[in-house]
Amino acid sequence: MIVGIGVASAEDLPLMRRGAGALDPGVLVRFYCTPDAADAGGPSCSASDDPSAALVDDLVEERIDAAVRGTLPANRTLALLRRATGVDRLERVALLECADGRRFLLAPVGVDEGWTVAEKVGMIERGRELARRLDLPPGVGVLSGGRLGDLGRHPAVDRSMADAELAARLGDGIHCEILIEEAVEQCGLVIAPDGIAGNLVFRTLVYLGGGNAHGAPVTNIGPVFIDTSRASREYALPLRLAAALAAVRTNR
Repeated sequence: MIVGIGVASAEDLPLMRRGAGALDPGVLVRFYCTPDAADAGGPSCSASDDPSAALVDDLVEERIDAAVRGTLPANRTLALLRRATGVDRLERVALLECADGRRFLLAPVGVDEGWTVAEKVGMIERGRELARRLDLPPGVGVLSGGRLGDLGRHPAVDRSMADAELAARLGDGIHCEILIEEAVEQCGLVIAPDGIAGNLVFRTLVYLGGGNAHGAPVTNIGPVFIDTSRASREYALPLRLAAALAAVRTNR
C-alpha cells in the first residue's frame, strides 16, 4: 500500500518522516514536494513544480492508495481535488481524540460547511458510514446553540435548535442540545451547529484541551483523502488513518 503526503518545504520533511516511521512495514509513504525539497529527501520523494497537482493526479489515477494533504496549501490542493473528483464542494469529517482517549467524529469543521439542514443530513449519512468503518459507536448526536429551556432567549438560538431537531429527525440521530459532553459519551458522530462552531470545538480540544486530531477524511468522494490542519505538527495519526481507510476500501 502507498500513501502520499504533501510537503510544502524541506523543513517539513523530518516531521513527515517521523510519522511515516510509525506505520506498519507494509505501508509505504511517498512525499510530494518541490524539487528543492526532494533533493534533501531521497528516493521516496516525488518532485514536482506543482506538488498539489501531482498528489491529486496520482490519487485519482490510483497510482497511490490514499493521500494526506500535509502542509500543502489548502485552497489550491482542495480546489484541485474538488475539480478532479467532480463535486461542487468537499465535505470533511474530523476524527478527534479527547485527552482521556475517547474518540469521535466531528462535522462540520470547515467554516463554510454545515449551514443548512440538508447539509447536516448529508454529513450524518456519510459520517455514519465513516464511523462504521472506524468501529466507532453508531449513534449520531446533533448539537444546537442551547438547551431546550433556552427557547425564546434569542432568535439565533431558537433557529439553531429548530434546525438541530429537524436534522436529527431526518438523519435518525439525537438532538443533544448544547451538551457536547453528553453527545461524546454515546455517539460516534457529533454534528456541530455550523462550521464555525465545529472549527472552534476542534481547535479548543486539540490546541487547548490536550486532545489529538487524526485528520479529516473527505467523505463525499471515492478516493481516500485526509485533510490536515495547518497548525498540526503530528503526521503519524493522519497517515495511519489514511492507510486504515484505504485498507477498508480495498478489503485488504
